[in-house]
Amino acid sequence: MTQQSNEGVQELSKLIHGVKFAMLTVQNADGHLHAHPMTTQEVEFDGDIWFIGGKDTAQVAAMRQHPQVNVSYSRPDKGVYVSVNGTAELVEDREKLDALWSDMYKAYFPEGKEDPNIQLIRISANGAEYWEGEGKVRSLIEIARGMIKGEEAHPGKNETVNL
Repeated sequence: MTQQSNEGVQELSKLIHGVKFAMLTVQNADGHLHAHPMTTQEVEFDGDIWFIGGKDTAQVAAMRQHPQVNVSYSRPDKGVYVSVNGTAELVEDREKLDALWSDMYKAYFPEGKEDPNIQLIRISANGAEYWEGEGKVRSLIEIARGMIKGEEAHPGKNETVNL
């Protein structure tokens, strides 16, 4: 089933809220896909996903060359998996940096918010797909039931969101 913008944005916001880390997949100069963990920002999803990265990283260089990316979230304990495809934009916005900044980033940017290597990354979501089960135990029971009965398992719902 496919959901449209407003309803889909609200559902995705609910699903990814509280997920501390996401996997951001970029295409490198050789055309290979490369995923790396990024810290999820504590802002409500409104169709854009924000990250803080380093201007000198291979990931930022890849986004500069190939802005089409994918962001994946998972909460296995809740049976929730989300894949968001979108377009990366490298942004310079002091007000947004102030809103997203936490002192945890000093481990990566020793000069704090004044570090010239800081790069804001905005992912404008084009669409998403998610899978939502009833938690690990319930999903395993459904899979086992399907195996025993020789039927297709239905451990949860799968939706596509157009943004």
